[in-house]
Amino acid sequence: MTIILFLVDTSASMNQRTYLGTSLIDIAKASVETFMKIRSRDPNCRWDRYMLLTFEDPPANIKAGWKESHATFVNELKNLQTQGLTLMGPALKHAFDLLNINRMQTGIDTYGQGRCPFYLEPAVIIVITDGGKLTTMNGVQPEINLPMNSVVPGSELTKEPFRWDQRIFGLVLRLPGNVPVDMTTSTYIPSAESHPLDAMCDVTGGRSYAVHTQKMLNGALESLVQKVQGGVVINFEKIGPDPPTIEVKVENGLDSNGNSKENQDINMPPTIKLEMEEERKANSPMTGLSIPNNSWHNCRKLIYVPRSAQKGYSVGHWPIPEAFWPDTTNSTLPPRSAHPVVKFYCTPCEPMVIGNLPFDKYELEPSPLTQYILERRQPNSCWQVFINGSAKYSDVGHPFGYLKASSTLSCVNLFLMPYNYPVLLPLLDELFKVHKLKPTQKWRSQFDTYLKTMPSYYAGPLKRALARMGAPNLVPDNMDNSLSYSVITYLKKLKNQAKIEMDRLIASVGQKVTLHEGIKVDSRTKTSILQRRDFNQLLQNAGGNLQSLKQELTDFNTFTVAIADKDIKPQYYRNPYDIPRKNLIDQIARMRSNFLQKSFHRTKLVDDDQVHSVPVQQMGNYQDYLKKQPAPLRELETSPARLHTFGNPFKVKMNMVDEADDPTIDKPSKRRSVESPSPGPKRRKVGPLPKDYVFCRSPTPTPPASPVPDHIMEGDFSPQPDYKDDFEENNVPEQEDEDQPLIIAEPEQDHSKKNHIKENNVSPGDAENQMLYNSLNSRQRSINNSKKDSLIWTHNTRLKHSVFKELKKPGRNYDNLFHHLNSVQGNVELKCAFVRDVIREAGRFKKKVLIQMLEQFQTSLMQVEGRKRNSLPMETR
Repeated sequence: MTIILFLVDTSASMNQRTYLGTSLIDIAKASVETFMKIRSRDPNCRWDRYMLLTFEDPPANIKAGWKESHATFVNELKNLQTQGLTLMGPALKHAFDLLNINRMQTGIDTYGQGRCPFYLEPAVIIVITDGGKLTTMNGVQPEINLPMNSVVPGSELTKEPFRWDQRIFGLVLRLPGNVPVDMTTSTYIPSAESHPLDAMCDVTGGRSYAVHTQKMLNGALESLVQKVQGGVVINFEKIGPDPPTIEVKVENGLDSNGNSKENQDINMPPTIKLEMEEERKANSPMTGLSIPNNSWHNCRKLIYVPRSAQKGYSVGHWPIPEAFWPDTTNSTLPPRSAHPVVKFYCTPCEPMVIGNLPFDKYELEPSPLTQYILERRQPNSCWQVFINGSAKYSDVGHPFGYLKASSTLSCVNLFLMPYNYPVLLPLLDELFKVHKLKPTQKWRSQFDTYLKTMPSYYAGPLKRALARMGAPNLVPDNMDNSLSYSVITYLKKLKNQAKIEMDRLIASVGQKVTLHEGIKVDSRTKTSILQRRDFNQLLQNAGGNLQSLKQELTDFNTFTVAIADKDIKPQYYRNPYDIPRKNLIDQIARMRSNFLQKSFHRTKLVDDDQVHSVPVQQMGNYQDYLKKQPAPLRELETSPARLHTFGNPFKVKMNMVDEADDPTIDKPSKRRSVESPSPGPKRRKVGPLPKDYVFCRSPTPTPPASPVPDHIMEGDFSPQPDYKDDFEENNVPEQEDEDQPLIIAEPEQDHSKKNHIKENNVSPGDAENQMLYNSLNSRQRSINNSKKDSLIWTHNTRLKHSVFKELKKPGRNYDNLFHHLNSVQGNVELKCAFVRDVIREAGRFKKKVLIQMLEQFQTSLMQVEGRKRNSLPMETR
């Protein structure tokens, strides 16, 4: 995650008008929006987090911090207002505190255990200010002073208030009020050397931009976007003599090593190339390969820490050693500098690397040091790097890596290796190639000697590297403890305190700060009572009572000047003292026009022109306007609450119901017992059948009254997915009680007649019994026919799933399929419709041979049916 913190100057001097017609604060807001728009083109912007701070007093200075959303950031940026002094020092300190509180609770600084470049939280602080003086309550300051009386936990562990992955970039807006005469076409933006912010930018590894025109502002924003890189700042210092001068002969664009000069700046952005060219022109001409000002001897520059594409965060193995030897007996940790001072020898060495041993490679930001190394054109040699005080018995320490130009001479890389790698790498090479992972006693003694020269916080990375190479258990476990118990306890305590302070700070953001009641002014004109000539006479008149003198000394020692409240609008027509001096003439004109009005209804206390005279910065601020609006009154008659009723949107009350919701309407019973309906005045009329008929349920599950649909009778045997599982699991699905048809039973008094007719086979004598007998027989025959059709449909449907399953099998063996076709039940129309469905399914799978065989089978069915019809005698036809 890359933190981009905008620190906008909100002092009164930002109200200056420029030649563009807008104020400096409006240009600052537009610059922030333009930066975000340009940054959004980079795919790495999805890991960015924007913060907005001002020069106000905390916590009102934090407009968008850790918990605020992007919408809050944009809204607060839009509503920035200018007032107060240019308190740049306290504002920068508050910005660092906001970032460092989170760092302390995460523990990425790893105090006392080396500096890990891959544990970083890169932060870019962009300060946007004018070129004015730094005004404070104590006067004008010539330089930026950061107050160090901070309460941030863990601030005493670092000498500076910033960290090595926090850089400051300054946009010093010096746009004049008149159109500038010199509108140069050069896109190089010079540094604001005369402003105190430039020194602060240089200390943190950033730079400042002196902006004089709109074109220079656009170029500065483009350069700033390219400066947003994940990395840490390191201070490189040369020790020892300068390297010998090398003469490089360039012929046909290639040097003596066969390298092209154009390869040097292959990966360098165009804006950085331009900056390097301007810096070269500023310096005196070079003699040979030596730079006269020796600026490469001491460079404070960034090393790029790449983010892993697979994991999404930075990955590394080796730390940069501390500037002291770790000892478990030390009860405290010495404070360290924000930027590690890495010293390098200019003695050429061979780069050492063995197989499977991990190393970290970091690219250096273009600087005079990288320029000097690339101009030497020696990609096969390197310079070793050291940290003072990292060894136990040596001041310079042992090398932990080296600087080396890339093979294409396009950049300079810093390689981080194990501590004192010139001793370790030959030992490991001997272990793997000579001893075959079986160390001897002599080798073990040499390895133990090396471990004594290595800081103990290297034990963990070395143990993991050896385990990766296939040689574990070489480093003892007791070397992991590089800190004492008291230091570990103190660091845990700092983490807890930082978490509490972080929660308090987050909760305080957004709270409204109480305004001052007034400004206290010292009474310089009032002389003290002690300095009066008649003091002794006053003391005698008071009779030795000092209470009155004390009251005179304390009650009137200061004066207070009231401050106008912004929330209270001035009432020009009620209080003339609310009228500003510049608006007196306009207000008198409005008062005269209102006084000379003939009609009372035309008199207006507030003029229309005054209502619409709103500053540009407040025209789009609708939120504050809506908040000040009074709450709307409730309605006199509330509309009836409509219920959410599916299918009836006009239903309002519960007493207006449909038939389905009426409890008085008879609903079919789910019980199977024979019950006679109880007569009632509100019961629904059953139908034209006699009242003495009894309705009952069938004791056995029966199919529906019309089980065979019309599409089945027409020959459509499309598979039914809803029934498939029922047929496979339960063979025949049982109908619910509610779906079973009603069977009409005869009245009890007619049972004896019916039984008598069946037993004696006597035809009924009267017409009524004859009609009843015929209706019962026809109903029984229809039930039997429907049951037979239902069984045929069930059998054919189950058979169709088996036929389709055989059809989808690979190969051309269709014996089982035709065996199933021969077992199809029903008349010839049902069988032909069944075969047509199988032909249609075979066409989906492009089985042409099977389609031909099925067509022949269908033809044979038709022929067999025709023969049967021809063989029947005429009487049966």
